Parts: sequence; C-alpha cells; structure tokens
Amino acid sequence: MKIDGGTTAWMLVATAMVLLMTPGLALFYGGMTRAKSVLNMMMMSFGAIIVVTVAWMLYGHSLAFTDNASSMINNVVGGFDALGLQSLVDTATKADGTGMPSLVFSAFQLTFAIITVALISGAIADRAKFGAWMLFGVLWVTIVYFPVAHWVWGTGWLNTMGIEDFAGGTVVHINAGAAALALALVVGKRQGWRKEPMRPHNLTLVLLGAGILWFGWFGFNAGSELAVDGTAGLAFMNTQIATAVAAGAWILVEKLRDGHSTSLGAASGAVSGLVAITPACGFVDPWAAGVIGLIAGAVCAYAVGLKYKLGYDDSLDVVGVHLVGGVIGAVSLGFLAAYPFLDQQSEGLFYGGGIGQLGLQVLGPIAVGGYSFIVSWVLGKIIDKTMGFRVTSEEEVTGIDITTHAETGYDLGTIHASGVTSSNGPVPAPKKVDA
Repeated sequence: MKIDGGTTAWMLVATAMVLLMTPGLALFYGGMTRAKSVLNMMMMSFGAIIVVTVAWMLYGHSLAFTDNASSMINNVVGGFDALGLQSLVDTATKADGTGMPSLVFSAFQLTFAIITVALISGAIADRAKFGAWMLFGVLWVTIVYFPVAHWVWGTGWLNTMGIEDFAGGTVVHINAGAAALALALVVGKRQGWRKEPMRPHNLTLVLLGAGILWFGWFGFNAGSELAVDGTAGLAFMNTQIATAVAAGAWILVEKLRDGHSTSLGAASGAVSGLVAITPACGFVDPWAAGVIGLIAGAVCAYAVGLKYKLGYDDSLDVVGVHLVGGVIGAVSLGFLAAYPFLDQQSEGLFYGGGIGQLGLQVLGPIAVGGYSFIVSWVLGKIIDKTMGFRVTSEEEVTGIDITTHAETGYDLGTIHASGVTSSNGPVPAPKKVDA
C-alpha cells in the first residue's frame, strides 16, 4: 500500500477536528436549552456518535462510497463491497501513492454522517424520548444520509449531473435542516411555547461550543479537498472570511433591528457563515466568500423568526440557520463558482458560466431537502405511533434530565440566605457579635 505521508497526516488531524465538532455542537445546543434539559440535549449528540459509528462500520460506507452492480440502482445507492470495512484494510484511495489509507478516508466521512444526525436534534430539544431519538437516528442515517451522500459525493445521479458541493452544504446542512423541520412538526411544540420564557440558560457554553465548531470547521472544509494543496488553502481562508463576516452581519442586524448586539447573535451568525460557505469554500474567490457570509448572516438573522410566523417550534433554530444557510451556499455557486474541478461542472454566471449550473444548484437543495423532509416525517410518525416520540407533559415540565437520565446538569449545593453555598448541608450564617 503506497500512500502520501503529508496527505495522510493532514487527514488524520482533519478527521479528529471534525469529530470534535459534535461535542462542540453538544455544548452549543446544551447552552441554548433550559437548565433542566441540558444533559439530554448533549446526550442526543453523543447518542448520534454511537449509532452512526456502528451503522457506518456495518454498511454505511459501503452504501455511500462503493458502486452498485446495477447502474440503475447505483444512481440511488451504492453496493455492498465494503460491508464491515474489511475490504478497506491495507488499501489506499489512490493507486499511485498520492492518496491516503482507505480507512482514513472512511473515518473522515464517518464524522460528517455523525454531525449531520446530531444537528437534527436541536429542533426537538426539551421534549423527545431518548430511545425514540436513537432509533430515529439509525433509521434516518440509513435511509436518508447514506443514499444522499452517494447521490452527491459518490457516483449517484446528482454527482453524475455535475452538482457542486465541496464539503456538505447539501449533504449535511440542507439534509439535516429539512429533517429537523419534519421532526418539529411531528413532535409538536414545547409546553408553554410563546407563553413562557425559554431563553438560553448558559451563553458561555454557547460561545464555547461555537468556538469549537469554528475550529473544527477548518478540518471540515479544508479537509474535504482530501489533499494538501492550494485548494485546501483556499477552502481554509474562505471558511474564516465567511464566518467572520456572517457573525458581523448578524449582530449588525440585531443592532439595527433591536437596538443591541448579543453574544447569542454572534455565535449564531458565525455558524450561519460556516454553513453557507461549506458547499462553496473550495470553488469561490475570497471576496466571494465574504459576500456569501454577508448574505447568510443577514438573511439567517431574519429567518430564525419564521417559526413564530409559521407556527412550528424549531427549538434551537436548525431550520433558520442550517436549512436556509445551506440553500444560500448551494445556490450561490450558480453565480460565484470560479474553480470547478470536475469535467461536468461549470463556472457560475458571474464568471461566464451558463444557466445550467445554476439550475443544478437549485435542483440539489430541492431534491435532497424534499426527500429528507418526506422520509423524516414518515419515520417520525411511525415511531410516534408505535413507541411514542415525545415524553409526557409531566416529564417535560419536571425536566427531561432528571426524568430520563436521573441526573441534573448542575449540582451547586444549597444556597442560603447568607449567600454561603455548601454541598454538605446548611451552613449557618455568622453570628452577630456585640461591640
């Protein structure tokens, strides 16, 4: 097995960075929930790591990245040549020695599947049964994510047509956002939604999570080049530019609209920029990355309010950030793509390309988003009708952390009128001493 040492080293690091994004997402989402649900929210991300890893090892890589013997079926889903990953041992991605071990490539792609499932959980915070979520996760990644990854990144029908998706705007974010909308409709609104305050309980966790996501996203985007070259450098720089500009755009919208800029807005804006640049990072010039970030930050800042107008409870704004941001990034390539690297792809309209690429960049989100929404709604309904997807009203009001996991996120002891805190029982206030 001949491999390139530099490429392999970088991809090992990039894979670890992308895997770290899911615990980062757990912190980001956990801080945005109420204190009584923080552990459950974080457990949903860690649960995604568990079920997706097992499914990927058994059959996921095979369905996404091998070819099916039937050319017609191969348009939709891959074959069974890599079941259990055994056939990948001691093989490389390129025969000429310029690639990496096949298992490193597989591990990198696994981390994308993991975080895609974890992203969905934000739409149903505070109210979903943990067992139902785990079952949904393994069914969804099998029926939706693996085929969609094959469509776009394997040898499926969208790839054959020439869709551009450098690192997952369509496969990851539009896919997850559409599924999140479907589950929010199936599970229903939280108790007291729009009647009780449901503010984030710990914005420091939100900012820490956003920072980890920002860091890991360099592996997510630059790693998707699968090599150490100029395109990886372009993707790296574009990721930074779009994210910073989007964060600035979001807090500027807040300032003009609400009179103040918030830490939650800065974190959410950064994520919206990360989402939007994901499909475009290796295809566009740095100035275009700034434009994409500007549009994403401003539009998503308004899009998160759609749930109040349309009446769906997307708890942590998965739809407003990931679905909307993913669409912005995907469609922008129809205008701004400057460096397509597949024969069937073309530049965007601003670089002399035709209308065909723009049409394809619109088709991808419609096809993937529509498929994901329909299948997610059906899966959610089946689970809801059989084992129930939602906890009882009493469990939700009490707090899903204690009722589901028998734990609480914070054990700060007993706080007394004296202001003294102890985990070992009451601490008497100091006695008054007469002068």
